[in-house]
Amino acid sequence: MGNGPGRGSGAARASAALGRWRARLDGLDVDRVLDAAQARGIRAVVPGDADWPSVLDDLADTAPHCLWVSGAGSPAALVDAVPTIAMVGSRASTPYGEDTAASLAAALAVRGATIVSGGAYGIDAAAHRGALASGEGATLAVLAGGLDALYPRGNSRLLEAIRSRHALISEAPPATAPTRWRFLARNRLIAALGSATVVVEAAWRSGALSTARHADDLSRPVAAVPGPVTSAASAGCHRLIRERGAVLVTDAAEILELVRGQEAADGSVFAVQDELDLLDPVDRRVLDALPPRSAITLADLERLCALPGGAVEAAVARLELLGLARHAGERIARAR
Repeated sequence: MGNGPGRGSGAARASAALGRWRARLDGLDVDRVLDAAQARGIRAVVPGDADWPSVLDDLADTAPHCLWVSGAGSPAALVDAVPTIAMVGSRASTPYGEDTAASLAAALAVRGATIVSGGAYGIDAAAHRGALASGEGATLAVLAGGLDALYPRGNSRLLEAIRSRHALISEAPPATAPTRWRFLARNRLIAALGSATVVVEAAWRSGALSTARHADDLSRPVAAVPGPVTSAASAGCHRLIRERGAVLVTDAAEILELVRGQEAADGSVFAVQDELDLLDPVDRRVLDALPPRSAITLADLERLCALPGGAVEAAVARLELLGLARHAGERIARAR
């Protein structure tokens, strides 16, 4: 329709949106809303505040203007300084999916990761419970409605546990009912908050797939857990792997590989690549030939490796530089 003032132009849509929002501002007392929220233990956080998760800035034009936060934890501290795994899946989950989500979340939390999910039934709830049960790490629930009335009600006890130990956040102000479009909009926040997104169990048209799509749009790693080939509940995961290039994962270590190199607040590195993986075939063969608890001569090492002497001697030198081998007089041993 071009760039003129036509109905479909950006200027026309922006003008119409402003008109709708101005109508809603009539009679709105911002101070009264903030006071009522504070009385319920809910605080507003905006970009630039200490609690604002900087990763949300990656959403650019679709970043929220404000977050409502309830809980003891700081959203920024929960997601900005540690690997954060967005774990999502179907509400109509199976025992296999729930057990897998809880186990993965617990294993990741033990390693210091924060689990982000949507607080819904099924995989979301299992992921939150797994993180809480670990006794370590943290979990953050992103809700679609106001934090003054937790939804779904059946998960109220779980959401209260998350609030007491970590945090609940929402883009929607208090007294806002969760609607279908708010759930879909909420998914972009979950994707942005995660260093990687893992879909544990999802049907062919599961809403969890939209979270994976948002993560992909943000160039965040996307992974999926495979399920039984006969299970319709895992058809969406298999679709992500086959059609969208999602990484197939089965344990916490494989998930952390997706965010390798991100450092925690204490300076430790998660899922650092094993230095043995960096060895070339000759160096690996020489290292494997070194006895675990004794030393060996260079001549015997050449015989065991079936390699020319110069190649073995050069490999030993490289292994010494890496701290994997040492000279013990005229013999060579593994480094202690």
